[in-house]
Amino acid sequence: MHTAFITHPDCLKHDMGSHHPESPARLKAIDDRLIACGLMDVLMQRDAPLATREQLERVHSPAYVERIFQASPEEGLIQLDGDTAMNPFTLRAALRAAGAVVLGVDLVMRHDVENAFCSIRPPGHHAEHATAMGFCIFNNVAVGAAHALAAHGLKRVAVVDFDVHHGNGTEDIFHDNPRVMLCSTFQHPFYPYKGADSGNDHIINVPLPAYSNGEAFRAAVSEKWLPALERFQPELILVSAGFDAHRADDMAMLGLVEDDYVWVTKKIKKVAATYAENRIVSVLEGGYELHVLAGCVAAHIKVLAA
Repeated sequence: MHTAFITHPDCLKHDMGSHHPESPARLKAIDDRLIACGLMDVLMQRDAPLATREQLERVHSPAYVERIFQASPEEGLIQLDGDTAMNPFTLRAALRAAGAVVLGVDLVMRHDVENAFCSIRPPGHHAEHATAMGFCIFNNVAVGAAHALAAHGLKRVAVVDFDVHHGNGTEDIFHDNPRVMLCSTFQHPFYPYKGADSGNDHIINVPLPAYSNGEAFRAAVSEKWLPALERFQPELILVSAGFDAHRADDMAMLGLVEDDYVWVTKKIKKVAATYAENRIVSVLEGGYELHVLAGCVAAHIKVLAA
């Protein structure tokens, strides 16, 4: 088995209300599609552990982590921001989400698998060092990157982020850490209204105007991401895998299609094969049109598992 599939039933219990697009149905749709197309049978299925405070505090302030633990309600919902709420099960879901990426890193570093996909929620890439926002509580991909540096002694870790929204949290956490490269495409101007002018030598932001299509996305990856990754020579690649830039997802206004996600996954695999001993950990971020999300995740995993 080349690919691990990491998730946990706790991630289904985080529920911000029937109106909220970041819903448990997202993970159910992914499971159903993977079962229907036979992919689940070829994946190493693993339950996500709970992230530890030590793992969280590599990227979040101890005071922030404590605030989140203390905010967890015994009943009902509490709002962390206008878009992000906690129910009594959210804290464990968020710990599982971050723990999934830690496990994924451990699995690929031990060569148990070449790569892993973390089917988790809440997502993470908007969570900053001391701020929850944009459906995100802990920055899952950042927790995984920091774990790779601290626990496995890596010197260069790359995060590639093709979600339609800028991964402002990942940039906030690693902006001054040249051991972590972030390559990000995103619609701009658009939520979270950051990233267009905040890059540096290891933060490669490529804003795309509304209604950009797959051709523009592929040009951004080919002209900006790939040369930067080749210079950086990452020892591990983590993917903030958001599928809300698809043309059928009404969360935003980019025009990607499933073939674009297949194409970028192949490019990521090629870089990983050249520099990172094939090591990739992909982490679910956005994607809210359930049929499209399930299809794109299945296509992404099919390339990873090939």
